[in-house]
Amino acid sequence: MIQLLRRKLDETKIANPVSAKILCWLIPASCPFERSIQVAGYTIHIPALCHLNPFYEQLVGLRFRALEYLAQH
Repeated sequence: MIQLLRRKLDETKIANPVSAKILCWLIPASCPFERSIQVAGYTIHIPALCHLNPFYEQLVGLRFRALEYLAQH
């Protein structure tokens, strides 16, 4: 099941600028969950966990293809 979804994401073609802009807006350029929190003088760092997402590489690739499409058109 996961392999099928990965393949679908990898095969997704960007067809128009509107969908490319939406994809760039929806898929963040960096992991939004990485944080550093200060509590009582101590800094607690929460590392980026995006690499644990089984679709991380496909989503980054899809965002890159959308940016490429926008740069060309």
